[in-house]
Amino acid sequence: MGPLDARFKPIQLERDLSGSRSPFRLVALGAAAVLVFAACSSTGSSSAPSAAAPSGAPASSAPSAAADAKTATSAAALGGVDAVCAAGKTEGTVNLIATPPDWANYGQMITDFTAKYGIKVQSDQPDAGSQDEINAAKQLAGTGRQPDIFDLGGAVALANTTMYAPYQVATWADVPAENKEATGLWTNNYTGFQTIGYDASVGDISKVADLLDPKYKGKVALNGDPTKAGAAFSGVVLAALANGGSADNIQAGIDFFKKLAESGNLLPVDPSPATIASGQTPIVIDWSYNNGGQIGALQPKGVTWKVVVPADAAPVASYYNSAINKDAAHPAAARCWMEYIFSDAGQNTWLKGFALPVRLAAMQTAGTLDKAAFAALNPPTTAPVVLTQAQTDAAKTLLTDQWKFITIQ
Repeated sequence: MGPLDARFKPIQLERDLSGSRSPFRLVALGAAAVLVFAACSSTGSSSAPSAAAPSGAPASSAPSAAADAKTATSAAALGGVDAVCAAGKTEGTVNLIATPPDWANYGQMITDFTAKYGIKVQSDQPDAGSQDEINAAKQLAGTGRQPDIFDLGGAVALANTTMYAPYQVATWADVPAENKEATGLWTNNYTGFQTIGYDASVGDISKVADLLDPKYKGKVALNGDPTKAGAAFSGVVLAALANGGSADNIQAGIDFFKKLAESGNLLPVDPSPATIASGQTPIVIDWSYNNGGQIGALQPKGVTWKVVVPADAAPVASYYNSAINKDAAHPAAARCWMEYIFSDAGQNTWLKGFALPVRLAAMQTAGTLDKAAFAALNPPTTAPVVLTQAQTDAAKTLLTDQWKFITIQ
């Protein structure tokens, strides 16, 4: 391996994808995170693999599937994936929440899912956060408008497991044991890395330390309030690692941002595609799939957007988690959605949106991974830092106590 700054070269992509929004999702993954960055054998570690029935499952099984989907823990229990999705088509709709089209390629995921299965996707509150998803499920329970599916950061996911229906997708065996709850209450789906995205006109940036340069006064944006937003929380972790801190103690990261605020470099603005396009936030600390999505969106506007995994810190990553609402109004459609996002097609869709899918290793072995998308993403080759639940809790406590020097909104 070469030096860090050679290994963590900027991501330069020529993909026409939409921009990305500012996420309000507290991401805190426990120790259950395994990331793989090079071709390797399939993990195959699972507690109870569930195989799909043959694709020719009779359509007559759909009514039965619709009736039994509420308690089904696998597609096999309902006659296979085709039968599940046929029942979902009968239900007609799947309710999603907090799934903006420019987040990790959700727009394409939704379009392709509807085209394949004929199930309408109702995507509500796209800018909501993980806790908002849980709140909405409680407030809308029994109305038919409650979310069928959750897409949650780790801390919120682990705190609300009583709200989920256990379900093991047909590709369950491909998901490492560390990346799923044993019965299928939640399953890691995709991850990204903390990056610095910037308008090339401001100069070259390769390290976290570069952000202290006086020429960046009024130009640096952190994606949200780190006491509430996952991207911002992990941005502070990144800064800690770049300044002698660790996953056990992120004080150095808080001190760095305090210094950045006192110098006037840090903006009290939560960045969005609009603020980036207008030049209001020309430097953004955010997930790779959010910053990466800006490259194609800004290119037609004459803006060259660069994305770099900083060379002065270990990469920082965290998974989001998929779960089925046990009170889903459309239980079959919800299970069909889960089957699709964990299928080869769905996992490659995350990859095209600059997010690494959880089945990466198994798909590399099987030869089903989109190699061009993976090569274009250019992920770090070293294992990232992923906070345990205990480390996350400690960091949240410290942030709550000390993040008082700037209000980002």
